[in-house]
Amino acid sequence: MCYDIHTTLKTQLKRAQRYTPELVPEIEEKLRPYQEQIKLEWYHASGFAHPIVLIYTNEAPFEPVPAQWGLIPHWSKDITSAKKFWNNTLNARGESIFEKPSFRDAAKHKRCLIYVDGFFEHHHKNQQTYPYYFHRNDGEPMILGGLWSEWVDQESGEILKTFSIVTKRGNETFATIHNNPKLNEPRMPLILDGSATKEWLDTNKGAEALNSLLAPEPHPEIEYHTVHKLRGKEAIGNVPEAVEPYVYDELNTLF
Repeated sequence: MCYDIHTTLKTQLKRAQRYTPELVPEIEEKLRPYQEQIKLEWYHASGFAHPIVLIYTNEAPFEPVPAQWGLIPHWSKDITSAKKFWNNTLNARGESIFEKPSFRDAAKHKRCLIYVDGFFEHHHKNQQTYPYYFHRNDGEPMILGGLWSEWVDQESGEILKTFSIVTKRGNETFATIHNNPKLNEPRMPLILDGSATKEWLDTNKGAEALNSLLAPEPHPEIEYHTVHKLRGKEAIGNVPEAVEPYVYDELNTLF
């Protein structure tokens, strides 16, 4: 699963700076009204807090737009029923996104990219959980595949953009670390490389065409280490130290 991420403004603007650098000043100006809502410097962002981050949609693949984590289907009747979806749509299981009512419309017509510095997963051992931070060894952003939606509040007229991070079966590394006893198998976010991003955003491609992206391939460029607790009374919070290595003596080794 992927419920915790690390992403900075620099990382979130990386795609725009690469492909449309002349538009970056305009994009930053558009973001000013959101400054109080969007921290943008997320050392640790929990999906359960439904933070606002920037996404790149298939409709505007080089211009990031603010969206709230936790996809709300466009057919939700009101804000009360809409928010009931939030904690259940932080992730979208890639193998069934074209079937599940909450995701199938977005899977067909509204896909997106989320640029992050890294993400966190938990390892379970002796009835305790230990968070690990995953990141690229070259310092480049990770590009995650996602789904997005626009929901209109019929009472206020407000348009709310939301998103979900797509997941797939975990590779060998994740099978070692992501061992949640409540799950039938290890999961990991859908990590896309440069060429795969174009394929993911192409909504002319259906379920069969995207099967190869959902295969549990290895990612030798990814490194990981244990970090401070992210939840509960010992949670370190949204501070730079959240991504720094932290050693748990009682862990010793996973093997």
